[in-house]
Amino acid sequence: MKLLVINNLASGLGEGAIYDFVRSVSRDGDEIVMRSTDGTTDIAAMLDGAAGFDAVIASGGDGTVATVASTLAGTGVPILPFPAGTANILALNLHSPLEPHALAKVVRQMRVLDFDLGVIETGERRFGFSIMAGAGYDATIMKGAKPAKRMFGPIAYLSAAIANALPQTSTFTISLDDAEPIVREGVGILLVNFSKIQFDITVTHENEPRDGELDVVVLKAQNAFELIPAVIAGILDREGDFPDRTDALEIHKARRVRVDADPPMEVQFDGEPTGQTTPFTATVLPQAARLIVCEEGYETFADKGDGAV
Repeated sequence: MKLLVINNLASGLGEGAIYDFVRSVSRDGDEIVMRSTDGTTDIAAMLDGAAGFDAVIASGGDGTVATVASTLAGTGVPILPFPAGTANILALNLHSPLEPHALAKVVRQMRVLDFDLGVIETGERRFGFSIMAGAGYDATIMKGAKPAKRMFGPIAYLSAAIANALPQTSTFTISLDDAEPIVREGVGILLVNFSKIQFDITVTHENEPRDGELDVVVLKAQNAFELIPAVIAGILDREGDFPDRTDALEIHKARRVRVDADPPMEVQFDGEPTGQTTPFTATVLPQAARLIVCEEGYETFADKGDGAV
């Protein structure tokens, strides 16, 4: 087996689980190439020649995986999201194990499925995302959590949410595919591919990252407290029998989205603040990312799209 490991040294707590993975996955005759970055070297540049490997191991946070997946979009190169970040939301959605020896077994079994990717564009900047992107309150939380993520882990997000309980509100003009624009007021907007976020909360009722569309979620609340009933609904919706997300969330589906906000709002993708603001456009790349999944992940998503391999 020939593996390319992309190792983001700046992600997570720096505990070095990726090195345990390499020792566990190695067999006689294998070739394992590790390319590391502390944020100085561009991740996309380290993927040169990736098509010549059996798989790419994307070791880092969700932003690292998103960069690897968007760079390799449509190539058919299998990618293992190795959860070495703070929240590891993609691993949560895929039901992936977190232990490096278990992940080595997952790679050896090589179950793969093709998943959608999103692309969000702001001005001249373009970002690929696997889980979700958006503008407003979520971007404020991601920006607020960033300095404390390494020390406090997922709790940094909760702390940032509490510290920003009265976020900016804006008037959104939202264009969905070819329909007439709609106008809404609220604290943010989310473009959802995978629906689970921190603390196993589901943003939307269905988790359909292989359907060729994005869920467009408008956070119509005027403050963070008005979102609490929707959060409770997301916590309770474990078996798909609690679909109501309250009037605080308005949910649409689309393949192409354009969002203007007055006043402008900051944009994030997969937990990464971009430093960019609205307006933005977004599109979905149907089943463009080939991910290595565990048995439970395969059983969960294999019948939710036509790209099972």
